[in-house]
Amino acid sequence: MKKLNVGLIGYGFMGRTHSNAFRKVNNFFDLPYQPVLKAICARDGGKAKAFAERWGYESVETDWRRLIERDDIDLIDIATPNNTHAEIAIAAAKAGKMIMCEKPLSMDGKEGEKMVQVIKKAGVPNMVWYNYRRVPAVTLAKQLIDEGRLGRIFHYRAKFLQDWTISKDLPQGGAALWRLDVKAAGSGVTGDLLAHCIDTAIWLNGSIGSVTAMTETFIKERKHNLTGKVEKVGIDDACAFLARFNNGSLATFESTRYARGHKALYTFEINGENASIAWDLHDLHRLQYFDYRDEGRVRGWRSIHVTDGDQPYMKNWWVPGLQIGYEHTFIHQVADFLEGLDNKKPAHPDFRDALETQYVCDAVLKSAKTRKWEKVSKLK
Repeated sequence: MKKLNVGLIGYGFMGRTHSNAFRKVNNFFDLPYQPVLKAICARDGGKAKAFAERWGYESVETDWRRLIERDDIDLIDIATPNNTHAEIAIAAAKAGKMIMCEKPLSMDGKEGEKMVQVIKKAGVPNMVWYNYRRVPAVTLAKQLIDEGRLGRIFHYRAKFLQDWTISKDLPQGGAALWRLDVKAAGSGVTGDLLAHCIDTAIWLNGSIGSVTAMTETFIKERKHNLTGKVEKVGIDDACAFLARFNNGSLATFESTRYARGHKALYTFEINGENASIAWDLHDLHRLQYFDYRDEGRVRGWRSIHVTDGDQPYMKNWWVPGLQIGYEHTFIHQVADFLEGLDNKKPAHPDFRDALETQYVCDAVLKSAKTRKWEKVSKLK
């Protein structure tokens, strides 16, 4: 196996999921490359060192520029706040490094366009961590749709609900709560949660042409962890939008961090001419499937337990009937990325795919302000 030296930037929640994926992927997948945890980079040297010791990174850096300059780093993995993605990714691409970047790609479409242009010019392999594509049941849904089993698609509906920001005493900003700071995050639930829903929807059902949206910020001011002052909250706490896909189907999307009782309820349902499918993150190994062509007396929703060896990814894991979890979706993504390096068939979503999702997010936020239908920008 060829060694692939990884330099990770960021040691938060996503840094852990990525590190676990790099460590485990060769235990379960036969691949031409073996990731090597070469360096972890973070501003806090002490915490970075502790992270390196826990996860097995060989070295520590506190300046991402120095990490990119290193000749012994092949792949830069960006697991930092959204407002840093572009600068790091552009510098990494110009240095000839492969790049894996957390979602969303950028703060907005204009910034994302610059990233895509530089990546294209540099010709470096790249991928964005939209991991829900790699849930076996979701991948099976993609296969069923591509096989034409649903027929013409009429409806797509998705939601992603959480409840962790309801308290008015919760501050914004800083290492732990940067997602509530518009300067670091760019947006709230639109870029954080709905971006996942949008990426999955585009992958399953094609491009979105236009949207009309509404957003709300329920707590208007919060204390900022960095300044110590009470400041205006600029992110959206909740968002709901209607969409028209280019294939003529209609969609509803909803996301909030104010749905008491929900920690991470991500669901979608797709209704077609012949069949329907539905999926729920809380029961991620189940794909619900209804086929109108079944015999009438026994026609109904069936629950497909996606654990068999002929179903996506599952031959690499346990015996049929035994489940895997959220963390395995990142392992699948690394496996696909490494296979793409070898067979010259790049894995997706890449930066260009993620830019399309960013364009939808931009149109949603614009529509919430104009209160009009807005067209989604097209990829150039």
